[in-house]
Amino acid sequence: SMAEVHVIGQIVGASEFPENDLFCKWEAHFGPAWKRLEGEVSGQTQVDCPASGEMAYFAHPIDLHFATRGLQGWPKLHFEVFHYDWAGRSSLVGYGFAHVPSQPGLHKIDCVTWRPTGSFMDEVSAKFVGGGIQLKRPDLVYELHDRRNVHSTAGGKVHLELSVILRNFDKFGVEC
Repeated sequence: SMAEVHVIGQIVGASEFPENDLFCKWEAHFGPAWKRLEGEVSGQTQVDCPASGEMAYFAHPIDLHFATRGLQGWPKLHFEVFHYDWAGRSSLVGYGFAHVPSQPGLHKIDCVTWRPTGSFMDEVSAKFVGGGIQLKRPDLVYELHDRRNVHSTAGGKVHLELSVILRNFDKFGVEC
């Protein structure tokens, strides 16, 4: 007895990162009026090792089914892109997020990313020790009002293909 949103698609890959050997962690976030009916709300892709300047392909599936009584807290997808180096260390190279489209149909989304920057010594240390500079509060990625004090630099893009199916929105008076 609720409106439903079904999201079916994939994290196609990532491009425009200066590093190769990338993988992506992802997580769906949604408000308290939303209920997950089926599907995983987080995951991690495999590592792809493309030639320099080529896109990293993940083809990682996303299949989520939600029920809701209202639009507040509409789902969004949070991404963390990592570089896997020659020493087996993973370093953060980008944070990003994208709202699940509110219109039905197939959507191709290019999610821009960014990463926090530190002092010169922080950057040098991250280069040699690995790990990259990471946020203490990852929710800053999608909580825009708190992000203004974070020093950052642009990252690459995460490419998504999402099909959105809306069900019973008119029946329950929920308008997009």
